[in-house]
Amino acid sequence: MIKHTVLAAVLFAQSVAAIAAEAPPLRYDIYVRGAFNGWGTDNVLAWQGKGIYQADILVSPGNHAFKIGSKDWAAEWVANPAASVGIKLGDAYALATEAGPEDYLFTKKTTTFRFRVDVSDPKRPVLTVTQVETPAPAAATDPHVGAGATATLTFPTWDGKEESARFSVRDPQAPLRSYAHSTTMQLRDPGPQATTYEEDAALPVVRSGNLAFDALFALAGHEMKLDSVKEIRDGNYNGGAAIPCDCFETGEKWHYVWTRDLSYAADLGLAMLDPQRVRNSLLFKLSGWRAGVTKAPQVAGSPDGLQIVQDTGSGGSWPVSTDRITWAFAAEEVLKTLPAGERAAFATTALQALANTIENDRIAAFDKTTGLYTGEESFLDWRDQTYAKWITDDLASMASSKALSTNVGHYKALTLAAQLAREQGDKTRATRYEGWARDLKRAINTHLWLDDAGMYSSLTAAHFDGAPLHKFDWLGQSLAIVTGVADGARAQKILASYPHGPMGAPVIWPQQQDLPVYHNRAMWPFVTAYGLRAAIAGGNVAVADAAYDTLMRGAALNMSNMENLEWLSGQPLLLDEAHPNLIGPVINSKRQLWSVGAYLGMVIRDVFGVSTTREGVEVKPFVTAKLRGGVFAAGDSIALYNLRLQGRAVNVKLRLPPVPAAGTSGYYAVERILVDGKPAGSSIPWSALDAHSDIEVQLGKLVDGATAIRRVSADPYAETPTVFGPREPRIDGVARAGAATTVTIVPADRQTGITYNVYRDGKLVASNLNAGTWTDRENSAAACYAAEAQYTSSGNRSHHSVPRCAGASVAIAATDPRVQASVAIAPGNARFAEAHLANWGRPADRLDVRAVRVPQAGDYAVQVRYHNGANQINLGISGGVKWLALKDESGRIVAQGVVQLPHARIEKANTPTVYSTPLAARLKANVAYRIEMSDFYNMSYLDSNRSFSAAGGVDGPSNRFDVYGVRLLRTNGTK
Repeated sequence: MIKHTVLAAVLFAQSVAAIAAEAPPLRYDIYVRGAFNGWGTDNVLAWQGKGIYQADILVSPGNHAFKIGSKDWAAEWVANPAASVGIKLGDAYALATEAGPEDYLFTKKTTTFRFRVDVSDPKRPVLTVTQVETPAPAAATDPHVGAGATATLTFPTWDGKEESARFSVRDPQAPLRSYAHSTTMQLRDPGPQATTYEEDAALPVVRSGNLAFDALFALAGHEMKLDSVKEIRDGNYNGGAAIPCDCFETGEKWHYVWTRDLSYAADLGLAMLDPQRVRNSLLFKLSGWRAGVTKAPQVAGSPDGLQIVQDTGSGGSWPVSTDRITWAFAAEEVLKTLPAGERAAFATTALQALANTIENDRIAAFDKTTGLYTGEESFLDWRDQTYAKWITDDLASMASSKALSTNVGHYKALTLAAQLAREQGDKTRATRYEGWARDLKRAINTHLWLDDAGMYSSLTAAHFDGAPLHKFDWLGQSLAIVTGVADGARAQKILASYPHGPMGAPVIWPQQQDLPVYHNRAMWPFVTAYGLRAAIAGGNVAVADAAYDTLMRGAALNMSNMENLEWLSGQPLLLDEAHPNLIGPVINSKRQLWSVGAYLGMVIRDVFGVSTTREGVEVKPFVTAKLRGGVFAAGDSIALYNLRLQGRAVNVKLRLPPVPAAGTSGYYAVERILVDGKPAGSSIPWSALDAHSDIEVQLGKLVDGATAIRRVSADPYAETPTVFGPREPRIDGVARAGAATTVTIVPADRQTGITYNVYRDGKLVASNLNAGTWTDRENSAAACYAAEAQYTSSGNRSHHSVPRCAGASVAIAATDPRVQASVAIAPGNARFAEAHLANWGRPADRLDVRAVRVPQAGDYAVQVRYHNGANQINLGISGGVKWLALKDESGRIVAQGVVQLPHARIEKANTPTVYSTPLAARLKANVAYRIEMSDFYNMSYLDSNRSFSAAGGVDGPSNRFDVYGVRLLRTNGTK
């Protein structure tokens, strides 16, 4: 036996030595990166020798997207660069060593998979995935043994069962408690069904008489501390190496600072609790120009270019997406909580960054016709989740649409900038921004309000249509209420009209078919928290109670403040074995920063009513009869201790009225406020608070409040008309015959119970049609048409079809002798069949198209026909952003402005060209015009992106694309 053991050891040592002697063929580490590990670098493929890299990974149930990639994504390997592949166990897949869509691995139970990549031929790596035995977990011990106090929360499930969460402490009288927390619900990620966490002396604690409520607040504080880091990292930046920053990272699976995540998290709760860390994180999301960047003459702002960073994303980032201005929500809150000395310095920087951002967004993303800003919906930034199916092939159309949430963000940025300018003595700038804010508020209410729905449209259709869509989102509606964009009457309609499922409000309405859960079919706690804030502003107790329930349930059953949950079941993962492509949420992180901020804010700002102003503290608690008779039924008061505000430790005690009778509705008015025993109003100046102060609030009579709430319910596994919208149709043809135009509507599928609506130039002109032809008798030779499907049973509507225009067009190819450019013509090839101007767009590049004539006078849309393959359509910072000018024979400018040329799909062969966003111009017939295109800027020009791994990063700014020509399309004016 001893000899065998010695022999085995010798053989093992020899094997290890042999592997070590064989140099690995790759000069870098390679990782399995996917939804199961937050696309991070937790799972390195270890060198095994003989060409093999291998990793064993425990994967939870789901249909998980993944890729093989290096730390900095310089290497990216997928099975098929043109389409996603569902990986089958044991099959060998030759990997393409180029960027492409994610591959998928499905498992219906937690399983250990062995990912093996054979790189014997480094140019043709081969992937094999197999299942290996998962070690049995150690027997779990009861975490509540020896507890001095316990509490259990029980929740009904969608399918008639129950799930429960249990909480315990050993010493309920301890000044700082240690909690044990367990759940019966199957967790999203592999791991134990119990956890422990402690209260922190640097953070507030709650004593409510309800151990579970106290524990969940402590959990949120604990997770805030876990998200408080000294360094951040993302595989796309700094070669994947850590970046020093006393910042908030975004979650367990997201280790970077993202502008919108940070901003909403700070606004909801974090700015009050750690203003310095929020400030640091906000400063990290500011950047000036990179060294060597030459600013185009049209670019506005201070010479250093300091502005808010739009993170990587759709079509190459800004200005396809313009919600970087959500930064203002966090900045406003942190300015209320920073000590005076620190506030002044940050206020100066904030105004400079806001002004530069506002001025350039006004140039690149403002539509003067509607008075609205263009750009993607805020946070709903997965194109296929919330937009028409065709939009992924035409991101310029997404770029030209206008979104409610983003426009409300611009309103916030304008009002904050105006306030700071006035504080800093810049009355001219303050007046300018105040005027822009007033005009924007009016435009939102004019163009996005849908009276028949009692809500704002989430977004408009794109250029050549422009109609507000019957699509709705809870964040946009809520932000409109809390910022004051919506007046009282509209706020009441919104709160009564937005649908709530059994577990809470979905982030979009209606849901979209054929898509997994993420933004679609999901609840996000931070959005629920804004819904709660809106409900309190509107005094709607039914909507507020629904939000309280959603936030407490999610944290309790998941033992964490999760990124998102399926909306009809409340599950962190809805496993649909019959439809693996619909499983989701497709990614879901614990301790997601804005979810953590949401829960902390729910307790501090909403229940206890504590918020800060520049002058002091406001106290306006919102305790409903349901909360008093349920969560707070055990005692006659609840208390928040050790809330630290501007160097003061504040304790807040709410004295509660008697428990109401079952079924009672309403919220309690404030009867009396005492500060250190002295009467006070709801607005308490800083001077009234000592280093240690006690605020006591006596709640009095019950106020009825509004109770209107729209309830919906459905089977979470069925795509029913009750909660889904139909698929969008298409217009197959627009034919002119005399003064009439015939439009042919083609349905997306064979579903019954659907009628169709037709829009002309963004206005509804026909409704309740059957599929087929419809004739427009109006003499509209230059009209553009779009169609919309509608369920007759629910009224839920689809996105609009691709608009089809009847107007004539003038097209000029890049090879036309009238085209003069600073780059040479490239011949066509198998992928790009046409000759074109290749890789045009360096800052010094120019493009002129001379002697351009149109046969008829009228309104025209000038567009560049192009292809931008700098990155994938969902990634990057290299969207084309250029300045286009149209001049007449005398050189007078007829029209000018920014045009966008976002990333576009690349096919193996015959990659299609696409069109830029349009420049509107009114032209005369048979007059020679000249089109000139020159540089503007994109996010790759900013210093913060100099270490980005892909186009526009380490190799310098990228604002280049292939040009195939220009088009002038006659319209009735672009929308």
